[in-house]
Amino acid sequence: MGRMKLQLGQPAPEFSAVSDDGRHVRLQDLRGQWTVLYFYPRANSYGCSIEAQRFEQFLPQFAALGAQVIGISTDAAPGQAAFREKCGLSYPLLPDPDQTICRAYGVVGGLTGLLGVSGRASFVIDPQGLLVHQRHDLNHTVHVQAALQAIREKQEQLA
Repeated sequence: MGRMKLQLGQPAPEFSAVSDDGRHVRLQDLRGQWTVLYFYPRANSYGCSIEAQRFEQFLPQFAALGAQVIGISTDAAPGQAAFREKCGLSYPLLPDPDQTICRAYGVVGGLTGLLGVSGRASFVIDPQGLLVHQRHDLNHTVHVQAALQAIREKQEQLA
């Protein structure tokens, strides 16, 4: 059901949301920079906590490549706020309890098929708003390096 894959090279689905800490985040406002969207199944779960902290740990490398990181799950804002504090996160976390963004990116139901929970997936969007990388993988240890590598490779192709 939620396993539709988006087409690389096509415009990434637009979205607009308010993060757990009150930031208004719209994909169209991120044009001109690289954007990494990562979807995680559940705030405060073991694997999601490790993945979120890894994205935070590698924020300097993403910033050096001109990339913004955004985390998205179906958790409500209060749960994400607690998750942010517990994990020490500085990048935006977008609550998507009605699954609008998850549906647009084909991650509803997750890899385990649990309805109402997003899958674990990551997407890289280039400065023009085109989707250049996607990874659907339950393994929480692979998304950070895969996203960094995708951005580096695309930037080398453009150089």
